[in-house]
Amino acid sequence: MGNLQQLIDDVHGELRERLGEGKIADYIPQLAKISPNKFGISLATTDGKIYNVGDSSETFSIQSISKLFTLTLALGKVGDGLWSRVGREPSGTRFNSIVQLEHEMGRPRNPFVNAGAIAVTDVILGEYQPKEAIAEIVRFVQYLANDSSIIIDKNVANSEIEHGDRNFALAHFMRSFGVIKHSVDEVLGVYFHQCALAMSCEQLAKSGLFLAASGKNPINGYNVVSSLRAKRINSLMLTSGHYNGSGDFAFRVGLPAKSGVGGGILAVVPKTASIAVFSPGLDNNGNSLIGTIALEIIAQRAGWSVFG
Repeated sequence: MGNLQQLIDDVHGELRERLGEGKIADYIPQLAKISPNKFGISLATTDGKIYNVGDSSETFSIQSISKLFTLTLALGKVGDGLWSRVGREPSGTRFNSIVQLEHEMGRPRNPFVNAGAIAVTDVILGEYQPKEAIAEIVRFVQYLANDSSIIIDKNVANSEIEHGDRNFALAHFMRSFGVIKHSVDEVLGVYFHQCALAMSCEQLAKSGLFLAASGKNPINGYNVVSSLRAKRINSLMLTSGHYNGSGDFAFRVGLPAKSGVGGGILAVVPKTASIAVFSPGLDNNGNSLIGTIALEIIAQRAGWSVFG
């Protein structure tokens, strides 16, 4: 695999002068407070090595990257029954669009758009009280990263609740079609808290390793999901992990990945590594601008692509 530390050091150095490009997500006021000059990269390999550069130890709100973990949990609870309530197709629309829901009778296009992730959270809620569901999500992420210090940023969660009108609209619309079973307030209470998980690049890279290792967590040796399920989660990340920018990301980077408006991206190199980047300036699709460029360069120089 060559000198991976040198690789990420070089990429970080080359892109540092471009920090500040892109637009920080200001529709959640708590996120608007982040410095636009933050930039970190962590790369974790399936043989247990970790490489860091820049602001890789600084925690940030992972936002929609959390949808990857809740999807994994929901599939563990109900298996392929999940797909009766959530689709598996790219959306081609913004992450918080309500247009397709009306055309498709309240069934979200995939589990990574907001509507789909809210439906997935409804599945996790099951027979739980909201606090119990939130605790399960936090424990699962702590387990994946082998790090009990991972917590939810309550300030971000509260900020999302106060400015979550569109998500409330999506949830009420789905509930009118029977896709959401619990009360909208309960489901969104859990959803906003999962999006407010605060993690560093290093923690995030470690938490994604099971998808790079055929479903096995190389940190503790336990199987998280089957090899087939890991492949399928990766395929959804490739086709839908960057919303209406997913095709362009696949074209440029060629790796399964999930982004969040907090400026993070988690990418998977099957059989090899997981990579987490953090740079809060976003492109027009709500994905980290510098983070995407960094992953594009890393993938090219390392020869990493699912397309050969």
